[in-house]
Amino acid sequence: MRERITVRVLLLDREDRVLLMKGRFPNRPDHPGGWFTVGGGADPGESLIACALREVREESGLVDIEIGPAIWLREGQGELASGEIVMFKETYFVGRCAGGLLSREGWEPHEHDLVDDMRWWRLDDLAASADLVFPQQLVVLAAEIIAGRYPSAPLNITVRD
Repeated sequence: MRERITVRVLLLDREDRVLLMKGRFPNRPDHPGGWFTVGGGADPGESLIACALREVREESGLVDIEIGPAIWLREGQGELASGEIVMFKETYFVGRCAGGLLSREGWEPHEHDLVDDMRWWRLDDLAASADLVFPQQLVVLAAEIIAGRYPSAPLNITVRD
């Protein structure tokens, strides 16, 4: 199985709201999906920071982004929109921006098909939501980052069965 190097961004605005997208899984497009951070696969030769900036711009339209340190690592098997099964190797970075209006202009066709919503969340609203959120412990982990308690090295947040 091919490994897919992926970057995700815990993007926070000036009010410490988290930008999340709500999408469905390619192998279950008729089922409700879940909320997840912006991000995507790194292009060959692309640095993780460059990937983070590109993905935020493509998925949200936001351009004035400050990318901070890598905070979490996660891996898991999943399916791409093409149907290929890959092992996602995710690095999560914290990002900061002013916030603002979001745009879908840079989305790829499969994102238009599978992503239903994108919005800024307050952590208390996210904690009260019955929707699925990925990673599963996002609210607790993000609260630590918002409080300024960054891990000295990226935490492995992979959930094992």
